[in-house]
Amino acid sequence: MNWNHYIKSFQSYLKIERGLSKNTVENYTFDLERLCSFLAEHAISVAPEKITEETIQQFIYAVSKEVNARSQARIISGLKSFFSYLNFEDYRTDNPMEMIEAPKIGRKLPDTLSLDDVDKLIEAIDLSTPEGERNRAILETMYGCGLRVSEITALRISDLFFEEGFIKITGKGNKQRFVPIAKTTQKYIELYKNNIRNHIDVVKGSEDTLFLNRRGKKLTRAMIFTIIKGLATKINLQKNISPHTLRHSFATHLLENGADLRSIQMMLGHESITTTEIYVHLDRKHLTQVINTFHPRKM
Repeated sequence: MNWNHYIKSFQSYLKIERGLSKNTVENYTFDLERLCSFLAEHAISVAPEKITEETIQQFIYAVSKEVNARSQARIISGLKSFFSYLNFEDYRTDNPMEMIEAPKIGRKLPDTLSLDDVDKLIEAIDLSTPEGERNRAILETMYGCGLRVSEITALRISDLFFEEGFIKITGKGNKQRFVPIAKTTQKYIELYKNNIRNHIDVVKGSEDTLFLNRRGKKLTRAMIFTIIKGLATKINLQKNISPHTLRHSFATHLLENGADLRSIQMMLGHESITTTEIYVHLDRKHLTQVINTFHPRKM
């Protein structure tokens, strides 16, 4: 039934025309391959142009027994994109996903850190080692600029525009943005770059990569997770944190101190401001302060 042909065309569409990240394309592909496996297991021989809503419902029902609601919603989203693509390319005139709804899921928010938590994490770094200077620069940059873990590992020396007060970030889907960087953060990057990185034997291909491991190669995402988890354990932080927690804290602290949501959206690199709102949950105390400060009838 040649699903592979359609899947490969869909992959090209996602990469080239929609500019989606490699991870997103891989997730969509995995979900379509899962549908193909379901069809094969149940001896259902049907092409993408002819598959019915009933057959897809059977697949989703089977999947719902194996995955949680969030994963199920992602699978449905991926299938909707695929069949919308088939409509767009005139392979189908109808969309079998039109009446299929994803399960309702709540917004899952990571723990946020207080400024005191952030300070304690950074203070726990052992600066007597070369890796310590590097790790301080990494944490200061992630928290100071609100970067994703993939963005910090991909940051290049040529992306640093310190005289202008910005760094260039390549985010999801290879979309680029300029993010302001504070003088303090610049200082820690310069200390690492001039005093530590200069003495590393850099491997070919990593000459422009800012943060390197001891072997002169680009740091992995897993290494950043390990560094942050280790520091959290060291200070006995009773929260389940990850590199993304620093990004979430960056956005929350900015909003709590009066930054507008649109500016935060631009710095985080979100296409939709709805996505930004997920990162900036506020406690009721802060919301009360907003009303008492800004509402015209606050008295």
